[in-house]
Amino acid sequence: MAGWRSARAILIWVALALAIGVPTALAATSEQLAWRDPVYIVAGFAGIVALGLLLVQPLLIGGYLAPLSVYRGRRAHHWIGGALVLAVMIHVAGLWITSPPDMIDALTYSSPTPFSPFGVTAMWAIFIVAVLAPLRRRFELRPRTWRFIHMPLAIIIVVGSVVHCLLIEGTMETFSKAVLCAAVLAAAAKAMMDLQVWRKRRTLRGEGP
Repeated sequence: MAGWRSARAILIWVALALAIGVPTALAATSEQLAWRDPVYIVAGFAGIVALGLLLVQPLLIGGYLAPLSVYRGRRAHHWIGGALVLAVMIHVAGLWITSPPDMIDALTYSSPTPFSPFGVTAMWAIFIVAVLAPLRRRFELRPRTWRFIHMPLAIIIVVGSVVHCLLIEGTMETFSKAVLCAAVLAAAAKAMMDLQVWRKRRTLRGEGP
C-alpha cells in the first residue's frame, strides 16, 4: 500500500510537470514570437503561468500533492494564490502597455474579441478572492461561510480562464493547451467534490463546520 501511494504521488508530480511544462515549452518555440515585442511576450507568458498556477491550486487544497501535508498544502495554496494575482497583474499590465485601447475595450466589456469577457471576468473574481482572503480571520468567517463565498468565485475563475485560453489563437500549441485546460477543469472539479463530501461527513457526525 505504501509503495502504491509513493508511486501515485510521483505520477501526480510528473503529470503536473508535463501538463504545465510542455505547453509552456511549445509556446516558447512558437513562430509568432518573432513578430512580438518583449513586453507582449512577457505578458503572454504571464498568462500561461497563471493558467499553470490554476492547476496547482486545487491539487494543493485537495491534499493531492504528497508528501505535502494537508496543512502545508493549504499554506502553499495561499502563497500560490498571491503568485497567481501577480501573474495576472503582469499579464494585464503588459497588454495595457502594448495596446491601451484594446485593454480599455476589454475592461469595459466592449471588445469585439470573444475571449476578452471571459478573461476579464476571471480576473475580477481572482482579485475579489485576493481581497477577501486576508479579511477571513479578521471577520472570523467560519469555514462553511468561506466555502460559500470562495467556491462560486473559484468556479468563475476556472471556467472563465479556461474558456479565455481556449478561444485565443496565439503562441500556445492547440493540443497541449487543450490538455492543460482539461487538467485544470478536472483538478478543480475533483477538489470541489472531495471537499464537499468531507463537509457532509463532518456534518453527519455532528462535528460542525
